[in-house]
Amino acid sequence: MKRKTTLTGLCSLMGIVIAVVLLVACSSGGYTGPVSDHFDGRQFHNQVKTRDKTVMDLLKWRFNRNQAEDAWRSIDQKASVTVPEQNRDGILATFVNHATVLVQVGGKNILTDPVWSERVSPVSFIGPKRYHPPALDISELPPIDAVVISHNHYDHLDLATLKQLEKHSSPLFIVGLGNRELLASEGLTRVVELDWWQDHALGDGVIITGTPAQHWSTRTRFDHNRTLWLGYLISDPDSRVFFAGDTGMGPHFAQIHKRFGSVDLALLPIGAYLPRWFMKDNHLSPDDALKAHNILRVQQSMAIHFGTFNLGDDGQDTASNRLRALLEEKQNQKADFMILEPGGQIHQKVDKALLSDAGSQFSVQ
Repeated sequence: MKRKTTLTGLCSLMGIVIAVVLLVACSSGGYTGPVSDHFDGRQFHNQVKTRDKTVMDLLKWRFNRNQAEDAWRSIDQKASVTVPEQNRDGILATFVNHATVLVQVGGKNILTDPVWSERVSPVSFIGPKRYHPPALDISELPPIDAVVISHNHYDHLDLATLKQLEKHSSPLFIVGLGNRELLASEGLTRVVELDWWQDHALGDGVIITGTPAQHWSTRTRFDHNRTLWLGYLISDPDSRVFFAGDTGMGPHFAQIHKRFGSVDLALLPIGAYLPRWFMKDNHLSPDDALKAHNILRVQQSMAIHFGTFNLGDDGQDTASNRLRALLEEKQNQKADFMILEPGGQIHQKVDKALLSDAGSQFSVQ
């Protein structure tokens, strides 16, 4: 077993070296702009300061991986799901895979962190591979109005997918500060950069707001934290959807609730949370996700960021099984936190008769 672990570590090291060599020319210059409470003039930083992980930390983890017992298995069967061209009745959210959700609200079609590639890696022949097919082919998507991208890690900003979406419907790409340059280098010119708490109006009353997150950014070891990471609040006059992106615990959940009030639907990551010494600063665990759900006072949450790519020591079902166990505990049984397979949908319909100044009223189907 030790020999196998060492061999796996050596293979991982070779992959890291190859990727770094190939990526030297792929790093963008990063953001240049005024200093703020989360930008020091060169790098972005979190509200909660944590020690940056080093290459040695990465190698320590990779050489001493303790993979969960539930082995990753390839799932070939694609979901059977259809989506409308538009949805104007509340929120319709379709879980595609990983952190990719099709959010249909206010007549607008919005994709979160779209990934259709077979690997989430700087190169096509090595790196985390897909174990679950997307619920929809890109050709099966309705015209996409906007794509929101939380940060530039390869499992969230997938250039190959973005170029396919450009051909499909030429959507608006919404990114954090400093990421426009990378997209423009690939011919994607309809790009809007947002800072934390900055708004962009899509039209028809739909507004997308950048929100803080507890994470980091890099495409290489040469552009560490040069671009901004963030979540998004997607709202129309009747509803609010929160997409957390990739994040650890932090004060931002309470700040989002204070600013926007209760959220109707939250898309919260639960996976790639082990080992905790390596992941806890920047990735929610299932326990953390449930805490975030409660802090946000969400009507309903959808679990994302699990079961598709092997990115941590938790297995394919570890995060979802842990969350199910938590939800069975007496104190958590009122929490509406959905764990869906790719293709699963949440439809919150607006009950116009119950709308009040206090907020939207939904019936959930």
